[in-house]
Amino acid sequence: MKNMKTICRNLLAVTLIVVSIIANAQEKKLPNIVILATGGTIAGAGASSTGSAYTSGQVKIEAMIDAVPNIRTLANLKGEQIANVGSQDMSVKVWLDLANRINELLKSKDCDGVVITHGTDTQEETAFFLNLVIKSDKPVVLTGSMRPSTALSADGPLNMYNAVALAASPKAKGYGVMVVMNDEIHSAHAVKKMMSTPVQTFQSPDEGMIGTVIFGDVQLFHKPHSLNTTASEFSVDGVKELPRVDIVYGCADMSPDLIDIMVKAGAKGIVIAGVGDGNMNAGTLEAAKKATKAGIIVVRATRVPIGAVLINGEVNDKEYGTICSDELNPQKARVLLMLALLKKRSWDDMQNLFINY
Repeated sequence: MKNMKTICRNLLAVTLIVVSIIANAQEKKLPNIVILATGGTIAGAGASSTGSAYTSGQVKIEAMIDAVPNIRTLANLKGEQIANVGSQDMSVKVWLDLANRINELLKSKDCDGVVITHGTDTQEETAFFLNLVIKSDKPVVLTGSMRPSTALSADGPLNMYNAVALAASPKAKGYGVMVVMNDEIHSAHAVKKMMSTPVQTFQSPDEGMIGTVIFGDVQLFHKPHSLNTTASEFSVDGVKELPRVDIVYGCADMSPDLIDIMVKAGAKGIVIAGVGDGNMNAGTLEAAKKATKAGIIVVRATRVPIGAVLINGEVNDKEYGTICSDELNPQKARVLLMLALLKKRSWDDMQNLFINY
């Protein structure tokens, strides 16, 4: 009888332990995050840990995940290799592949957020493109690194850890597409690559960062003001390619015939990275007017890294038919214009897009 009581007590104790373990596991249920890899410096490798030479896109996503200590304590992770290129070779095709895959993933209740590893050279453009075409308020976070995986003090592992922490955070819902680098969170609309090689290269000089994530601790300060994701009118469902848009770089004595050359080459839109307040010399301004009369959309942006281009400022936009980029730098103005050209719009409608997005 005593043995039976002992057995019952032991069974009860084991049952209680098992119930406690299950309850704790359910309480600590991890979010499901998918990491989409595109290559870049974060997946790069070089012959020397102290040299500047390396080749992008050498490390596949599963190896990258396994190289980050404790990252699997943040979320249930799955990696997919979408592309494997340096971001100087990023293409519209990869953008469309990314957008379609992200939209597909985020429709599922089994995916709580997406992280994208990406080269830094064109990361702000990819982030802004996705910000306009993703149709979910679940977190989408881009990250990368300024040093390859083989470098002394490589910044990629911590950037990836922090990006996963942000994507897994319930706080991050509804913030649009974000970029996490160097412990800082930036909105896709505002972020710019400001320096060639330092780790603090990504900044939002006009609006400021929207938060921080330090060793996985997420703090968000304010939401982006521009339209994005679920509030965006843009969609790439069924889209196989985007209209050609070229950029002209403004300078002293710039050549007006560059605009004519782009039009002849098939550009449907042209962005002018003008001087100062989106300005250009008289010859280029006349070439721009000629292009707008031929139905080509010409956007005035600025090569200056900080500040907005003013409507009807130094150039009478209504008279010349040009569109003002407002806060968008030339490369982001190009992204918005490519999407805007998927349908015919009036001058007022086109200008409003650059104010609202």
